Amino acid sequence: MTVEYTRDYARTLDAQDPLHAFRDEFYLNENAIYMDGNSLGLLSKRAEQTTYQLLESWKEFGIDGWTEGANPWYYLSEMLGEKLTGLVGAKKEEVIVTGSTTVNLHHLVSTFYQPQGKQTKILADTLNFPSDIYALKAQLKLKGYDESHLIQVASKDGHTLDEEDIINAMTEDVALIVLPSILYRSGQILDIKRLTEAAHERNIVIGFDLCHSIGAIPHELHVWGVDFAFWCNYKHLNGGPGSVGALYLHEKHYGITPGLAGWFSSDKEKQFDMEHTLTQAENAGAFQIGTPHVLSAAPLIGALELFNEAGIENVRQKSLQLTKYMMDLIKYELSAYHIEICNPEECYQRGGHVYLEHPEAARICKALKARQVTPDFRTPSGIRLAPVALYNSFEDVYDCVQILKEIMQDETYKQFENVREVVS
Repeated sequence: MTVEYTRDYARTLDAQDPLHAFRDEFYLNENAIYMDGNSLGLLSKRAEQTTYQLLESWKEFGIDGWTEGANPWYYLSEMLGEKLTGLVGAKKEEVIVTGSTTVNLHHLVSTFYQPQGKQTKILADTLNFPSDIYALKAQLKLKGYDESHLIQVASKDGHTLDEEDIINAMTEDVALIVLPSILYRSGQILDIKRLTEAAHERNIVIGFDLCHSIGAIPHELHVWGVDFAFWCNYKHLNGGPGSVGALYLHEKHYGITPGLAGWFSSDKEKQFDMEHTLTQAENAGAFQIGTPHVLSAAPLIGALELFNEAGIENVRQKSLQLTKYMMDLIKYELSAYHIEICNPEECYQRGGHVYLEHPEAARICKALKARQVTPDFRTPSGIRLAPVALYNSFEDVYDCVQILKEIMQDETYKQFENVREVVS
């Protein structure tokens, strides 16, 4: 495709976009450009509506809201899990909406990390989000092991991982592997199928953090045989700040004793028998702990409706077009300003955002915000820009790059300190 570097060309792409109408489903500031949907997705009108609906059910039914109304709370986690199956490629009983990313990771590792004999180590990587590493170190300590039992595969370039290095690190002393599906900084996609096959050939359990891939790319977790996965629902899925997380458990593990059992781990038919011996759910529902966070889950009902209507394959196709267009514009407009594209450029390896590096990244991000563009800064010198398929346009991308060029050209970024904000 021949790229033209004009606003008219961007508008032509928008006119041809089959998902363009979904933009109207979201609350957008027409005087601003939001490029941080890989940190926190925007509010949709559907999510707002379903939140009000669950508030109304509380108002109308009181405690009977657990079993009455359009979305009874007692079955809400299972219902939302079923809505997520098309996005992760799972059977409906394999997914449950519960907890948060790190709580779910703790739960899954406490269940699947069972060191014995030589197999005492956990394999991860040096580029993963810190929270996952904190959890893995804490779980090692709980089992009586120190941090020397955490193997972290290093990056050769500081941005990406070599899958051969990961596979070579799957040694006979590894008991469990936890990896990201997409690296949060560079946006590199790891080959989940390949890594799962390699782990299982060595009799190692493997799980994935899908926080940056859920809602951005398709998955086939069941077919690939992935043992478990976990993720948040507030980034690409637009479930709202602090939205309840979710997890996946392959059906071959049904019946495994959950490491952090709680009341909602119960078989639904037995839960209110109030017995002190747990009869656990024979599916992913066993990995619930306490009462569902109903009001925090409410926006996800409407948010997922949009994905089921748009189709994840269509979302992925547009996402690739948006990020490719952004990279083309950056190369054309910003080649003189030492801004380096550090995400993979190949479609099969590129997630849902563009990752740039520049020594003045913190102050550049502040300058962008002053111009009503919301980026995401990553210490020490990273800028993430995420054009989201459901609500960002090609014209948004065009304007974003033009504003970035003006900031660099006029050096207006020098008005700001080159230090991060409290939240970045």
